[in-house]
Amino acid sequence: MTENILTVKDLSVGFQVRGKELKAIRNVSLELHDQEIFAIVGESGSGKSVLTKTFTGMLEQNGSITHGTIDYKGKRLSDLKKDKQWEGIRGKEIATIFQDPMTSLDPIKTIGSQIAEVIIKHQGKSKAEAKKLAIELMDRTGIPNAADRYDEYPFEYSGGMRQRIVIAIALACHPNILICDEPTTALDVTIQAQILELIKELQREYKFTTIFITHDLGVVASIADRIAVMYSGEIIEVGTCDEIFYNPRHPYTWSLLSSLPQLAQKGGDLYSIPGTPPSLYKDIEGDAFAPRNPFAMKVDFEAEPPMFQVSPTHFAKTWLLDPRAPRVEKPALIQNLHERFEQTLVKDNQLDQDVKVEENLEDEEHDRK
Repeated sequence: MTENILTVKDLSVGFQVRGKELKAIRNVSLELHDQEIFAIVGESGSGKSVLTKTFTGMLEQNGSITHGTIDYKGKRLSDLKKDKQWEGIRGKEIATIFQDPMTSLDPIKTIGSQIAEVIIKHQGKSKAEAKKLAIELMDRTGIPNAADRYDEYPFEYSGGMRQRIVIAIALACHPNILICDEPTTALDVTIQAQILELIKELQREYKFTTIFITHDLGVVASIADRIAVMYSGEIIEVGTCDEIFYNPRHPYTWSLLSSLPQLAQKGGDLYSIPGTPPSLYKDIEGDAFAPRNPFAMKVDFEAEPPMFQVSPTHFAKTWLLDPRAPRVEKPALIQNLHERFEQTLVKDNQLDQDVKVEENLEDEEHDRK
């Protein structure tokens, strides 16, 4: 059995907004395994980022944990209230990479000094030692001619290069858990592939645990060990990558998979999920996805489904798994997904070759300058 590094039990998070409570997280439980890549997917507003902010004490001032516990290596994080209590955890033990690197970088400080500052604070190194380690991290995260670019500013870097620097800063703390909050959303497809491969390589090398947040299942298909699907503040399905892609059981997961651009036919329409998520200001009766679910039964509008076990590693929160429920097949669009992904493998290999060519061209262009 893989050791659990972080355990969440029955966690609920609320925000006070204009005299009302918005229930952003509703009774979430999960176990994070040591050295795994755990992906959290779902539409915008499903609670992915809010959930992981509770792991570093970064909820907004009007937000708080209203119920449940978070345990990390014998320490109850859900009991920590003040920033000073989080100093030994935030950054040092659990680090975060955000979507837009420019919100994480100081525009008036050099790139190298920002990495070195973290090394001095968390590792207690001298300025000379910190500079040497910072250059090594820049080199390891794919910055060409790292020593020469140490004194450059964020505006002199491309979006992909800035994201690599943010990764380097996170790794300078030697974290046990790295939270990647949609780190590739603002990047084009080619650079996105580079960053995903870099995170995968660094995770193997430094042996940290990764939480990868995204709204796109296709992004995590090649890197995740396990996937949790979130909807309206709940985890509604969790399983290994293969289980979620090839044996999904919740209708919302079916809808997310059907929305993958890779499945669109030339000249055809891309599938979109009808309707909108429910308001989190109100108590939700039954299954939160029921109003948007073409397979919904009467019970879905009346009673909240339990989390049914599909396999030792696969769970789904849907009444369709109740022995009394009628047998429903997943949509034809996502049947034989394995064969469909095999067909796109050739395209992905070509993309990898294009990435390598582009990296070489970038290096040559910088050398000429």
